[in-house]
Amino acid sequence: MQLLGLSRHAVLKLIELGFVTPVKEEGKAWRFSFQDVVLLRSANELRAARIPTRQILKALRQLKATLPAEQPLQGMRITAQGDQVTVRFGDAHWEPQTGQFVLDLQIAAGGGSVSFFPQQWAEAPPTAELDARFAKAEALEESDPEAAEATYRHVLVDDPAYAHAYLNLGFLMCEAGRCEEAAALYEDGLHFCPDDPLMHFNRAAALEGVGDVDGALASYEEALRLQPDLPDAHRNAALLYADAGNQQMAIRHFSAFRRLQTAGLK
Repeated sequence: MQLLGLSRHAVLKLIELGFVTPVKEEGKAWRFSFQDVVLLRSANELRAARIPTRQILKALRQLKATLPAEQPLQGMRITAQGDQVTVRFGDAHWEPQTGQFVLDLQIAAGGGSVSFFPQQWAEAPPTAELDARFAKAEALEESDPEAAEATYRHVLVDDPAYAHAYLNLGFLMCEAGRCEEAAALYEDGLHFCPDDPLMHFNRAAALEGVGDVDGALASYEEALRLQPDLPDAHRNAALLYADAGNQQMAIRHFSAFRRLQTAGLK
């Protein structure tokens, strides 16, 4: 048996590891879902690119979390670039290993200079439709976090400036211990929502999770520049400054935190 260029042994190993879950039909034939076929095709792409097995499994694990259960295969393309796998579906182009979107650029040369033109996004669906999908993702967070993640990503495909989808998805990642991916996701979000204080705050929290104290402090400070009355940002920054031995900044932020707390009780 060979499927999408993979040997029988490779396919059976991916089934054993739980990456694909085909259904055995009468006559002992396997029926693979859309998600299974995409994952198998991705595995073959990476194997052909001589990607190490550990990286292949990591890429497949992240890709599996972002794919819906059923979608037409037409338009879905998985490619290996160096030691990375990227996925393109419609106007979306992202790296499943990091969760980062890939910005597609067209290059035009003329008059001795080079110009870059971002690829045009398709017209976004109505806001009400995006809000309904966002609400569906929120409702799925506890019962089916993988489906919630896929739904949030689909919202961002259609509207890459939908700030709340970045915020919730990144929080979901951090809750699962995927702070590095969350930080990268927030970085993508800041390209579209650079003045959103909560995006900077959540990025700071994600950077704390990976031990990047300097990056976290910079993000907390930017969040407070945009919205000075964020008590949690003052508190978190104060704790980080205290741990770093910067007592002056720690006292400053603790004082601001206490003022805001007192004002909130009145």
